[in-house]
Amino acid sequence: MLSISNYNTIILSFPINNKLNHRRQTQSLVVAAASIHHDSLRVLEWDKLSDLVSSFATTSLGRHALKDQLWSQNRTYEESLKLLEETNAAVEMHKHGSCRLHFGHIDAMLAQTGIQNARRTIPVTGHEARAVFALLQSADTLQGDLKATIKQGKDWYSRFMPLTEVIMEFVINRSLIKVIEQVIDDDGSIKDSASPELRKARQQVQVLERKVEQLMESLIRSEGSETSILEVNNIDGRWCIRVDSTQKTSFKGLLLSSSSGVGSTIEPLSAVPLNDELQRARGLVAQAEADVLLTLTKKIQLDVDDIENILNSLVQLDVINARATYGISFGGSNPQIFLPDRNSSCSAESFLTRNENSNGPLPNNREWILYLPKAYHPLLLNSHRANSKKAKEDVATSVAALDKAQPQPVPVDFLVSSKTRVIVITGPNTGGKTICLKTVGLAAMMAKSGLYVLASESVQIPWFDSVFADIGDEQSLSQSLSTFSGHLKQISNIKLQSTMQSLVLLDEVGAGTNPLEGAALGMSLLESFAQDGCLLTIATTHHGELKTLKYSNEAFENACMEFDEVNLKPTYKVLWGIPGRSNAINIAERLGLPSVVIDTARKLYGSSSAEIDEVITDMEKLKQDYHERLTEADYYLMQSRGLHSSLLNTRRKIAEHSTSLKFKKMRDVSEAAAMARSTVHKKVRELDASAKKTSQYNKAIKSSHVSTTNNLHTAAADNKKPTITDRRPADVKKIGKSSKDRSGVPKVGDTVHVSSLGKKVTVLEVDSSKGEILVQAGIMKLKLKVTDIQRL
Repeated sequence: MLSISNYNTIILSFPINNKLNHRRQTQSLVVAAASIHHDSLRVLEWDKLSDLVSSFATTSLGRHALKDQLWSQNRTYEESLKLLEETNAAVEMHKHGSCRLHFGHIDAMLAQTGIQNARRTIPVTGHEARAVFALLQSADTLQGDLKATIKQGKDWYSRFMPLTEVIMEFVINRSLIKVIEQVIDDDGSIKDSASPELRKARQQVQVLERKVEQLMESLIRSEGSETSILEVNNIDGRWCIRVDSTQKTSFKGLLLSSSSGVGSTIEPLSAVPLNDELQRARGLVAQAEADVLLTLTKKIQLDVDDIENILNSLVQLDVINARATYGISFGGSNPQIFLPDRNSSCSAESFLTRNENSNGPLPNNREWILYLPKAYHPLLLNSHRANSKKAKEDVATSVAALDKAQPQPVPVDFLVSSKTRVIVITGPNTGGKTICLKTVGLAAMMAKSGLYVLASESVQIPWFDSVFADIGDEQSLSQSLSTFSGHLKQISNIKLQSTMQSLVLLDEVGAGTNPLEGAALGMSLLESFAQDGCLLTIATTHHGELKTLKYSNEAFENACMEFDEVNLKPTYKVLWGIPGRSNAINIAERLGLPSVVIDTARKLYGSSSAEIDEVITDMEKLKQDYHERLTEADYYLMQSRGLHSSLLNTRRKIAEHSTSLKFKKMRDVSEAAAMARSTVHKKVRELDASAKKTSQYNKAIKSSHVSTTNNLHTAAADNKKPTITDRRPADVKKIGKSSKDRSGVPKVGDTVHVSSLGKKVTVLEVDSSKGEILVQAGIMKLKLKVTDIQRL
């Protein structure tokens, strides 16, 4: 039974122990992962950058919240996009200038305490109430400014998103703002007008204080006093007199306290009633003030949830504004983050389709996984600005000395192809390799945290779930680890924690041990990272063997730090595509080391290594020539584009001028034709009028002729003279023929006489059906009736 019981007990204990062990292992892994992340951020000096960015917040709660946000790296890609969207909206508000997100006049901590006290029905203080007043007033002003801006242009509503939603959701009790302003003064004291009881009690206190002061003055001026009065004191609200105790006092007063050998403080008997009454009056004042604050607390309590939401929203806006202000202050650019797919190429076009807030396409169609042109190390740039500002304040510092002492930090260019998984950077000591690693690591962290990257152009950065770094001396005396062992332990942890979406930065990989073993270990580590490790690994090294990995694996890329052999100084510029070469022997020769030592060193170094250095030298020379030619080509390309643009502009102007001339000519012709038509119409009207007059004249003549004929006929009848019919047949026939010739229809080309014009005209057309003809009269063509002409 016992054995069975024990056996069962043992069996039942195994699952429990397994669960505990699994839980402990999980907790230990989480702790280890957090430790690795923390160590990586520490070596990147992320804490210093977080302090710098947080200093741009205008409230104490905003500074704490921004630090917590920057150190919290458990965020998704969508959350990082949202942070950048918020920063962009705050930058737009800065550009517009009407909506200020500056809350430096708000004591956020005091307002938070007041809100907590009001929630627990603990009377708020005057300073807390005033802080709540400043909070509500700032929210009301900000909301009003935003509404006025949106009225000017509706597009601002979307340009300020998502900040627009946050500000528009404020629920502000304006009556509470007025109440606090009426009750609490600017310095946090309660106004006399807060309540009638308070005003009455304070007036009573003032009256009693004046009476006590008058009493004390009368005692001081009393000539009968033989005691030296040193000063008048107010002890615990009671007025007393400090006198010299070495002399005999003439006062019959109440001794309150005495100082050894110096004197005594007494309360005169005549002042006791006044002091008692004054204490009671002050008690009434305190009670009245407490009643006012309790009433105010209850009013705040009614809206405590809305006030707390406003406080949280303003703190959030302060955090966003700090990120935006930092980027604007240091001239940062909006980073375009994306989620790369390792199974497909990530071209510039795919970057733009993933992010709708892109500032424009990349310079060319090459496929990049990291495009970081002219990027500055943020802490170096801040240090340079601070030193330059300090030096400028020193009047004794000359401009030449200032420029020499404070050189401008050199930006680095990182343009990593989408096929590249590992970058090997070589170069001399103090050449800037470590700064390059930190610049890339900080840029990735800044983009992920919603910060602008300090680069002169728009950058494209993949979203990294984690940034791991092994930089500096990781020697651990507590764990009995050497420098080499410390690095290996850190790299081993990074290897376990890194994912396909991580960025790994390794400084001096394989250093700290035998060069051959270190180079072999470094090659193996980098190949493992390239094969199934993180998204991108950047490593610095002095091992020449690591430079050859590029020529056997397309996932590798070489880069080196440029070195000026003439001045024996590093230029801190990155040269891509070529490995760095050893400069130790050449530097030693330039520095005057004996030639025997130099020659021996070169022999020991080996002819093959010297040949490799010569090849690298030629490659560097070709690279420099290429960059010079590329710069020259860019210059001429820029000029060609300018000339092309100028030619297009000139062509456009010529076309516009030609079109303008054409329209002007057509307008002039049109105007001339209109004038001609007007003249013709005028002449026609004149001819019509003249024809009417002629017709009337002819009718008058005809009428007169008829009358005359009738008279003649009458006279002939009377005188019995022969009529026309009595004429000879030959004469009648002649007259009829002549009339027929003159009144017949003319033919085209005939010349006829127009009596109304008094001119001879030529017939152009004949319309027999209408009895009309078209004639040419000088430069004019006229249409006339056949009856209006006479044939010649």
